[in-house]
Amino acid sequence: MFLYFVVFAAALMIVLWVLQVFLLNNFYGTMKTQQTKEVAREIETAFKHNNTDRFLKNVAEISESYDMYIYVVSYDGKTTYYQPSANDVAQAPEFELAEPEEKEMQYISQIQTLNEHMMKGNGSAYVKIEGADSQDILAYGSVLTAKNKEPMIVYIFSPLWPVSSTIKILTNQLIFVTLISIIVACLLSLYLSFRITRPLRKINESAKDLAAGKYGIVFQGGHYTELVNLADTLTGASIELEKSDMLQKDLIANVSHDLKTPLTMIRSYAEMIRDLSGDNPKKRNEHLQVIIDEADRLNVLVNDMLEISRLQSGKLALEKAEFNLTHAIESILHTYRIMEEEDGYTFDFQCDTDYYVDADEEKIKQVVTNLLTNAIKFCGGDKTVIVTLKKRGRNVECRVEDHGPGIPADELDRIWERYYRSSSNMKREKEGTGLGLSICKEILTQHKAKFGTDSTVGEGSQFWFELEYVRAEKRK
Repeated sequence: MFLYFVVFAAALMIVLWVLQVFLLNNFYGTMKTQQTKEVAREIETAFKHNNTDRFLKNVAEISESYDMYIYVVSYDGKTTYYQPSANDVAQAPEFELAEPEEKEMQYISQIQTLNEHMMKGNGSAYVKIEGADSQDILAYGSVLTAKNKEPMIVYIFSPLWPVSSTIKILTNQLIFVTLISIIVACLLSLYLSFRITRPLRKINESAKDLAAGKYGIVFQGGHYTELVNLADTLTGASIELEKSDMLQKDLIANVSHDLKTPLTMIRSYAEMIRDLSGDNPKKRNEHLQVIIDEADRLNVLVNDMLEISRLQSGKLALEKAEFNLTHAIESILHTYRIMEEEDGYTFDFQCDTDYYVDADEEKIKQVVTNLLTNAIKFCGGDKTVIVTLKKRGRNVECRVEDHGPGIPADELDRIWERYYRSSSNMKREKEGTGLGLSICKEILTQHKAKFGTDSTVGEGSQFWFELEYVRAEKRK
């Protein structure tokens, strides 16, 4: 970083020296040539469109504006209409031409040389005349002609020697400017390089700690916006990795527990059949049924784990199509009617219109089933589950409500995570795999659907999701 700054400052000084010292003379000459051409065009235009008095006044104004020495003489050279030492026109009765000064005689003495080049250049010529002590002159001569006017000759002299003194002054100044610039560049580069690289070193060291498994690290970004943003991003990644590590540990613990219980039951009842009830058909069948139930529980757990794994890996493609969401929910609730008869549950479906949505029907049914199963587990003493389907803006909202213990506000965002159990929901009426809401989250995320939870402790919870509305039909 320090080297880049110093090299940049040195390169900048080199460019400045080349432009201001070595190329200034050529640049100055080029600009003077362009300026002289513009002045010549203005004079030629003024001669064609104005009378003599007005033309000579224009020449005087141009000479003063551009600081050039201009001579206007008759074609035969006998009459001088305008010269630099005069302030106005020769023919004007109130003005008289002054005698040329010594420095102006230097220009007049070059007229013969300019005339020779004009003869070779068909009436006009640009000539650079080398003077004494490097006092070069850029000279231009041209014959002015116009209809019904006597021709005149204009001579324009533009001194080039001021650039030599300018270069000397610039050279002396640039020596000091270069020294000061290099010193300032070195100090500034050291300061900036430390301000930039020191936070980067700290971030690098913190990243090494993160790679070593030390999560929850707070990265320091220094003084620059980009470094602060980088540090904030890495800090967020560190926090998420810490959460992921905790979830992984919880996952292993929960899976181990969920697998251990049915396996223990299967082993215990298998031993009971072998040792006690093998010859007793009634007891044997009861024990075998327990083994079958626990095996089914294991199968559900494994299937749920495989399902969420496929959803999170993105390998399970959605088969979206338009379908009747109202009928889909009714068919799901129909399978729960036996629980109303045997266990006293109440399922209230509130919807008076057939809503059609564009989604994967089987996956959405799985979401509704999981939300119903979750509501049944925590439905409370009234054993009532309410399912509401209604239009909300451009979407259709499905809401599953229970009157159970509710969920604390600080836990609402985490209940969709795998195996997370709310502190108020530790007592379950029925056991599950702990993956139901996580599966719902993955399916709804793939549908790019809105979803969430509204809950009040002691009053119950409402789980909802929204799908894009297609159309609706009145129910018969």
